[in-house]
Amino acid sequence: MSRPTRAVIDLQALRHNYQLAQSLAPKSKTVPMVKANAYGHGAARVAEALSDLAPAFGVACIEEALELRDAGIKQPILLLEGGFDAAELQLAATKGFWVMVENHRQKDAVINADLALPLTVWLGVDTGMHRLGFQPDEIAEVYKTLNSSRNISQPIVFTSHFACADDLNSDATTKQIDSFKACAPVTALQSLANSAAILAWPKAQREWQRPGYMLYGNSPFSVPQENADQLKPVMSFESAVISLRNISAGESVGYTANWTAQGDSTIATITVGYGDGYPRHAPNGTPVLINGQRCPLVGRVSMDMITVDVTALSQVAIGDKAVLWGPELAVNEVAEHCGTIGYELLTRMPARVPRVYS
Repeated sequence: MSRPTRAVIDLQALRHNYQLAQSLAPKSKTVPMVKANAYGHGAARVAEALSDLAPAFGVACIEEALELRDAGIKQPILLLEGGFDAAELQLAATKGFWVMVENHRQKDAVINADLALPLTVWLGVDTGMHRLGFQPDEIAEVYKTLNSSRNISQPIVFTSHFACADDLNSDATTKQIDSFKACAPVTALQSLANSAAILAWPKAQREWQRPGYMLYGNSPFSVPQENADQLKPVMSFESAVISLRNISAGESVGYTANWTAQGDSTIATITVGYGDGYPRHAPNGTPVLINGQRCPLVGRVSMDMITVDVTALSQVAIGDKAVLWGPELAVNEVAEHCGTIGYELLTRMPARVPRVYS
C-alpha cells in the first residue's frame, strides 16, 4: 500500500471551467494557461483533456512548450516570456510555437533571426502594470517594423496584462483598457482578458482570452462574484490519518512546541508536510477536513507530517481521509490563513505528490 498523500484532479471540472470561460466571451478564442505545470495540476494531462476544445495553449517558456509537444499536443503554444536566444526562436519556428515580443531586444532578435518558417508574434503593450511590454507611445513604430519583416507571419496579436483586475472596486482596469484601446490598431487581433477580466470585466473581451487560475476552479476574487461562483475546483489535495494519540492539558505538539493543549486532547497525525507543498508557515487553526469535518491544524508543519486537533470528532481512526484543500475547503481559504494566495499553494506542489486523474 502506497503513501496516501495525493492530488486528485477532476478533468470534467476542468472542462466545465473552460466552457464557462468560453461562454462568458463566446466571440473570443480561449487559450488555456498551462504554465507552471498547469498550476500544479499536470500540464500534459490538462492539455490532453482540453485538446478538443482549445485552439492553442499558453506557457511561460520553451521547456514547458516542448513538454506539451512530447506529450502529443498539436496546437500552437504561446511562449509568454518570448524567446531567450536565437536557437529558441529557430526551434519555436519549426515547432509551431508563438512568441511574445515585449522589448526591443526581442524585437531585433526576431527580425534578425535565420528562420526556416515565419513566427506568429504576440506584441506586448505596457498599459500600466509596468512589468513587461512596449510603452504605448512607441507601439506604432514597433508594429510597423515587425509588420514589414519576412520573419513574422500575419496577423500580429496585440496583448497586455492587467494589474488589478481581481479588485472589483478599482478603476485601474478601466484605465488599462482605455490605454490599450488608444494604441492598438482597431483592425489588429487583440488579447486582454485574464481570468479575473473574463469573469468580471466584459469590456476586456477581445479576439483572444487567456484563462489561468479560473480554469482550475478557483476564484481570483476575495469576495463572492456571480460568474466565479460557478467554478468547480479541479484539485482535491488529500491524505490520511496515520497516527492518533491522547495528550493531557499542558502538553505541547510538534517542533518548537508552538501549540499547547488547553485541555485533554486527541491529536491526529496526517502524512503530508512542506515536502508535499503544504505551507510550512500555516498557523495553528488552519482548517483541515477529517472525514468531511473541519478540524484545526496544531503544531508546526514538518517536512512529511502535520498534526490536527480532532478532539471534537465523535469518531476518528487511523486511515481516515484528510483533505487539505478541495471542493469542500477552498485553496483560497487555506492560503488566506497562511498569508499567501492560492496560486502559490497550487503551483509549488512538488512531483513527489502523485496526481490521480478522474
